[in-house]
Amino acid sequence: MTLRRYLVLLATIIFASFGDISLSYGMRRVGAISAARWTELIAAVFNPWVALGILLLLGFLASYLSSLSWSDLTYVLPATSFGYVLLALLSMWLLGERVSISRWAGILLVSSGVAIVTRGPSATRPQRGLEAKPAGGKP
Repeated sequence: MTLRRYLVLLATIIFASFGDISLSYGMRRVGAISAARWTELIAAVFNPWVALGILLLLGFLASYLSSLSWSDLTYVLPATSFGYVLLALLSMWLLGERVSISRWAGILLVSSGVAIVTRGPSATRPQRGLEAKPAGGKP
């Protein structure tokens, strides 16, 4: 793992956390809507906070796709689970939410898996004699 790859994982965490915070803040301003009334959903997208959240989550998607291009899903997903801790802290600080002890315990339990997962290789190495097929399906 290079510094650049760690930065991509960090970007994934930051984009996801701030994108979710922005969406939540914006939807609190919009109010309750129903998926059955699709016009309300479209109108919600034009709320500046919701729009910002969508843009941040597009940044998350770009960095997530980038990390999946060089690493296994079973590495990337747990490695970005620290985002749960960041999201809880941001929710408390920016949205005024209260996070109970049981939620903190769950968040920390899930996030503690990072220490275990990151000790192994970030990508599965092909077994001897088995090579990955190049894109396009031709051997």
